[in-house]
Amino acid sequence: MREPNHNIKFLFTPDTPAELEQMGLTWLVAAAIITAVIWQIPIGNYILYPFSILATWFHEMGHGLMVLMLGGQFQKLEIFSNGSGVAHYTLSRTWGYLGMGLVAASGPMGPPVAGASLILASRSLKTASWSLKILGGFLLLSTLIWVRSWFGFVAIPLLGSIILGVALKTPLWFQGFAIQFLGVQACISTYHQLDYLFTYTAGPLGLSDTGQMQRYLFLPYWFWGLLMAIASLIILIQSLRVAYATK
Repeated sequence: MREPNHNIKFLFTPDTPAELEQMGLTWLVAAAIITAVIWQIPIGNYILYPFSILATWFHEMGHGLMVLMLGGQFQKLEIFSNGSGVAHYTLSRTWGYLGMGLVAASGPMGPPVAGASLILASRSLKTASWSLKILGGFLLLSTLIWVRSWFGFVAIPLLGSIILGVALKTPLWFQGFAIQFLGVQACISTYHQLDYLFTYTAGPLGLSDTGQMQRYLFLPYWFWGLLMAIASLIILIQSLRVAYATK
């Protein structure tokens, strides 16, 4: 039997009813809303525990990768069983306040950018499959290079192995939905701790990400929190619109 063209609109053949395609989009939007709401309740982190850990990994890797892009050193990544995490790094003074502000912003904003890339990758089944493999492999690679907490050594490779298992053992149509779902989770991870975006301090760690942005980029922390919350939502909506648009 001839295989369907992988360059068609999202996951569907030309004969796929529009109602089925709309159902897929509706499911993803509903998953995003439900995830964001559940994360705001006290036990939300435990209800969505695997996604809470993945959200923390996306967040801290956002910090670390931005540091590397600016020529700094990403020293280690710690992820803890309560869902928190911290990226340890050093950054050259060459970039000054702008560099520190970009690193602070990359924690909340790195995941939506990565998530949008995953969602857009789903327009081709072959690209969706490869994106799952790359994401799963990068989770494993990050453990070897940067993760330095006992919980992270267990949780991150486990998540990576599950994602690789989906990429290697499931049908292509399921992989397409999986990469979109993970992309949505990455985009919505900005809302993982929504109150954190509107908090100046972060306990013993000192300033929050938005607090650091206020310090280095001058505008108030609540402005940056609101801007990133809105930007993350726009990125999610636009990436889904493009993924489901007719070619």
